[in-house]
Amino acid sequence: MPCIFYWGVGTIVSVSTYLGSQGKSFLAAFASTFPAITGATFILIYLNGGNDAIVSYAKYLLWFVPPWMIYVTAMIIGIPHFGFWPAMVGSLVLYMGCVGTVKLWLR
Repeated sequence: MPCIFYWGVGTIVSVSTYLGSQGKSFLAAFASTFPAITGATFILIYLNGGNDAIVSYAKYLLWFVPPWMIYVTAMIIGIPHFGFWPAMVGSLVLYMGCVGTVKLWLR
């Protein structure tokens, strides 16, 4: 069963890459944000932990939305100013800093 999930995630990445390289950015973004990984995780948590485990996971998942939005915004702003690789590294560092801040705040 995990093989099916790997295949599905790989397909989504491939489709997103193809659409993005063809200038179809909206469709590429849609494919990238399709909740395949989250959905697969929900299924696996349900099979192994039940409903309470899913609800707990979903609540914590929402805490990662603001850091992710900061990451994407930093990429949008950073790429034109610094180029792809510096923006990618800076955005990831910023994301991890935000996640660390959220973790400290949740204590």
